[in-house]
Amino acid sequence: MKRVLRFLLVVCIGVAAAAFLYRDGLFFDYLGLHLENPFAPTVRVPAVYSPADRNENGVADPLDIVAAAREEAVRRTIYRSKYYAGGYPPAGEGVCTDVVWRALKGADISLKELMDADIAANPELYPRVGGSPDPNIDFRRVPNQHVFFRRFAETLTTKLLPGDIANLQQWQPGDIVVFLEGCQHIGIISDKRTQDGTPYLIHNNPPFASEVKLKSLAAPVTGHYRWKY
Repeated sequence: MKRVLRFLLVVCIGVAAAAFLYRDGLFFDYLGLHLENPFAPTVRVPAVYSPADRNENGVADPLDIVAAAREEAVRRTIYRSKYYAGGYPPAGEGVCTDVVWRALKGADISLKELMDADIAANPELYPRVGGSPDPNIDFRRVPNQHVFFRRFAETLTTKLLPGDIANLQQWQPGDIVVFLEGCQHIGIISDKRTQDGTPYLIHNNPPFASEVKLKSLAAPVTGHYRWKY
């Protein structure tokens, strides 16, 4: 019996160690347990973001965006890809693009309204429109959000260099990150960083929304944008 217990203990420790090492603890991040290597060097990255306060609530807009995005991770919004009349999915479900418009809504920015207007005026620019705009879904397509942010937001570096303060300082709360190679995905940069200074990303990927280390995602970053506050 003792041998069995020792064996099970070794197996559990091995599984936990493997999970910790896999993509910088991605599995634990999905569970809301943000574990880090205690021996990693500590890198202090200055928080430099716009003080604009569009909704006059006493909180800077970039932090309002992060707070609204984090609500998705806290409630573990279920990943569910569906077509909705009116465009908006009900609270508690959605996809990665829904994290983005909900986050921007936290700063009183209506992404759907803005995108619908630009798509109606320039449908040929948006790859997932096909010349026939549909306000019920167009604003929730990753390639379409990518085009919109590339046109109207500030374009920033797509390189993430752990330990490089000058580089890491370019990644600030509320920034929008797009992935198109290998997958179509999008998320919001958190105000939380790892010990080595790299930021976390708030996103929705099956099975639910979560806050994970940006460096743990395998896909290369296609676009990195900042709203022009």
